[in-house]
Amino acid sequence: MPTVAKRKNDPEGLKKRILSGALAIFAEFGLQGARLEQIAKEAETTKRMVVYHFSNKEQLYITTLEMVYQQIRKHELGLDLSALTPSEAMITLVEESFDYHLSHTDFMRLVCSENLMHGRYIQQSDEIKNTNRMALRVLEDILARGKTSGDFYPDLSAVDVHRLISSICVHQVSSRYTFDALFNSEQSEETSIARNRQMAVTATLRYITQP
Repeated sequence: MPTVAKRKNDPEGLKKRILSGALAIFAEFGLQGARLEQIAKEAETTKRMVVYHFSNKEQLYITTLEMVYQQIRKHELGLDLSALTPSEAMITLVEESFDYHLSHTDFMRLVCSENLMHGRYIQQSDEIKNTNRMALRVLEDILARGKTSGDFYPDLSAVDVHRLISSICVHQVSSRYTFDALFNSEQSEETSIARNRQMAVTATLRYITQP
């Protein structure tokens, strides 16, 4: 009984549980296949409470997208990259990005699902657009310091570097099973992950670093 009473008087905690449940269900079934009843069960609440807090499935989906992007950007901002040299900061950012994508597969599955819908819902959120500008600010700071020191090429675009890093990190999660089955059948998963993590670092450094 105390646990039930505590949950009834904890609307913020309930909303967090609903969003956590929504992420798991949307990642598994996509927006079209997910049902509010499934999300309510995952969150240990009722469909009525899900609707009370988030109105409908589409709004809950958008809010879930906003949450996962806030989380990855918060992780990046917490790395304290300004204390490192430009090259060290870039290496750390790439490694942390790779590890984050690998350990947050539901985030990646949700993003892949949104891409299958041509970004229909992410375009409706100004909050996501504002949040993701943080990713560029982190990169722009590293690149600006590297350009000033002469370590990096002077005409680098933060968007291009972000795309390069994301392409390898996303591919590791989105295509790991098919790619490994086709090309890395004799290589252990641990070896494959370590190799791809280093490749992400090497590819990024070679793209940005002047000879």
